[in-house]
Amino acid sequence: MKIYEYDKTLPLNVETIDLGCYLLVSFDAVYDPAIPQSKRVYVYVYKAKKAWMNLIFLHGIGNGNIPYLLWFAEYFKLHGINTFFMVLPYHERRGMHDWKGGEPFFSPSPSYCINRFHEAVKDVRRTIDYIDSISDLHTSIMGFSFGGMIAVMSLALDKRLKKGVLAFTGGDWRWINWHSPYTEELRKNYRLNRNEYGCRDENDCLKNRDAMKNLKKPDSLDDIFLLSPKCFHYDPCLYGMFVNQEILFFRGIFDRIIPLRSSEALFKSLPKVKKIALPCGHRSSYFFRKFIANRVIKFLKNTPTPLI
Repeated sequence: MKIYEYDKTLPLNVETIDLGCYLLVSFDAVYDPAIPQSKRVYVYVYKAKKAWMNLIFLHGIGNGNIPYLLWFAEYFKLHGINTFFMVLPYHERRGMHDWKGGEPFFSPSPSYCINRFHEAVKDVRRTIDYIDSISDLHTSIMGFSFGGMIAVMSLALDKRLKKGVLAFTGGDWRWINWHSPYTEELRKNYRLNRNEYGCRDENDCLKNRDAMKNLKKPDSLDDIFLLSPKCFHYDPCLYGMFVNQEILFFRGIFDRIIPLRSSEALFKSLPKVKKIALPCGHRSSYFFRKFIANRVIKFLKNTPTPLI
């Protein structure tokens, strides 16, 4: 079985807890995670009274991103969008109690990271399976920051997703690993331990990723996995080439967490994309949350076969 495939016949084993304004839904993961806490997928489900769309929402890396981004789920619920706020692997109740959230994603080893990234994508696809079992409405996806990277991979691999919203995210690991202030600890790990490709700094990275210079669109998704090193196998830019759904792309002009060249690389890889630039940084984008949410609602309403 290919790394992005999973057994769809496995039972979900759904458990639901009604917490008033939302449901806490959990079901079995379809892989063996790095820690047992991630064996169950947890989704905060905000169901609208008169729903016209389902939306999977992916938060950024780190537990601190979950509480404030839940605002979007509450807002979308009020505007007719069933929102499924999925907790990414190794976060919150799916991580160790002393973790900040998402620690396994910060490994310098591409061979290790490829499994972690595709676990997150499988969780998205399993969430679609769950949604399909309870709803006939269209399902789209929205991802912030790291969640946007997982959303791109999911859009390429699962065409049940009708549209995508990518917010303050990017691709091409050169710019994220070596230029984002958020990955300073990762850079220290590279310097101390290297990885299986001998990569310890940006110069090594450039040598190893020389194929990126003249890389054209692969003929198929499977061709991505023929590239070396394996960091290509979870680079959102390569998956973006296979995203044929309409995409709404938000970028912060003053975003330092996702460097400009990373954001532009991902934007240029997407065939059907509209960009909205906002005068904000990565975290200060929250001050534009209502504007972002309203533009997302407008974008989702204009579907090829609207259900409203």
